[in-house]
Amino acid sequence: MSNSIQFNSELPSIENSQSWYARGKKVQMPITQTLAKGPGQFSKGVAPLYIQKGKGAHVWDVDGNEYLDYNMGIGPLSLGYCIPEIDEAIQEQLKDGITFSLMHPLEVEVAEILHDIIPNAEVVKYSKTGADVTTAAVRVARAFTGREKVFCCGYHGWHDWYIGITSRNNGIPDGIKDLSFTFGYNDIESIKNALDETVACVVLEPFIFEKPKSGFLQELAEICKANGTLLIFDEMWTGFRIALGGAQEFFGVKADLATFSKACANGMPLAILTGRKDVMDLFEQDVFSYTTFGGEALSLAACKATIAFMKEHDVSKVLEEKGAWLQNEYTKLANLLGMSHITSCVGYPCRTMLTYQAEGQNPLALKTFMQQELLQKGILWGGFHNMSYSHSQADLDYTLKAYAEILPRLQKAIETNTVESSLQGELLEAVFRKVDQHNIKPKNV
Repeated sequence: MSNSIQFNSELPSIENSQSWYARGKKVQMPITQTLAKGPGQFSKGVAPLYIQKGKGAHVWDVDGNEYLDYNMGIGPLSLGYCIPEIDEAIQEQLKDGITFSLMHPLEVEVAEILHDIIPNAEVVKYSKTGADVTTAAVRVARAFTGREKVFCCGYHGWHDWYIGITSRNNGIPDGIKDLSFTFGYNDIESIKNALDETVACVVLEPFIFEKPKSGFLQELAEICKANGTLLIFDEMWTGFRIALGGAQEFFGVKADLATFSKACANGMPLAILTGRKDVMDLFEQDVFSYTTFGGEALSLAACKATIAFMKEHDVSKVLEEKGAWLQNEYTKLANLLGMSHITSCVGYPCRTMLTYQAEGQNPLALKTFMQQELLQKGILWGGFHNMSYSHSQADLDYTLKAYAEILPRLQKAIETNTVESSLQGELLEAVFRKVDQHNIKPKNV
């Protein structure tokens, strides 16, 4: 019998998952299309590998095991799986077609909607993935400024200009690597000391988990403007979640260009670039960034319906309230157990991360222990709370009950140095991207 969302006596059976994995290894390289969904981020041997279906905030793997999901498609499912209003919009558009030989009116309709809710959306451009539109933003920034260097902070996809500064940069020419530089979030002085007439743009996620210091984003916008450098907000995670108009609305800061994906169409593949008209006008003749599927109608229909749902149900407020409840209750629990030095829940409520550290312990082992124990209780968890509209109070109550049982066990395993020996699967892998080794250079270097 498959496990369900309860305190199961055993870890879930994953025989079918493992069978699919063995089949996939014969024909797929890499085995996953997104690292965050791959086997390296879920303990091999105990965690499911393939999901069959989802509904609301719950998913079922190919073995029939049910889980309460806190990954939510790695971000896109801000509303939840199989939301009727979104599915109906897709199905209605499907009756008329998906991709056409000319432009579709939805391209205009959705752009008008975005223009009204995103502060800098003088002009709107579509594509399919976040990396596509962020690279388009960098390219048009270089064209507009006549400069080449890029300062960046956060994760910005797989394209050469960004991935060249990570540890997985094989295949990227040195000349491209030498044009991108990283800086530490909230370190405004390092940016001030490094900005010069060679820097085309500063690209950053408005926040990841660390909150901006007072005035940081505002001052960043000011110094970029004074230097003739374009400010680009990568709003893959913040857009449509922290506020309907993203971080620009939430913090009251307007970027020259901004990029969005994930939450904008509740799982359908759509990415958006918004920006100043004088900059975006360069796409008309001087800068090329186009794709056959940019105007694909099912995703645009989903986007239109998703935004309408978000407006009607004040989704940003709901995500904040649900996420804050879980974050606060987790913090209270950690304090009650005397474990606040071991674990914390950080970030804005719509998307929080749980941290684990203890002297003499591998943090990845601590996280693997938590994931393993949560799986047995029917919770799919990668160290984050990616909140969705569909997470119910009953889901949140159950999650806290699971934490209340597991955290004392983690504490005991740390005290007895048995964390790793308690693991029934493999250790989780570290993500490859590193944002703590910064290479921002001083002026004119």
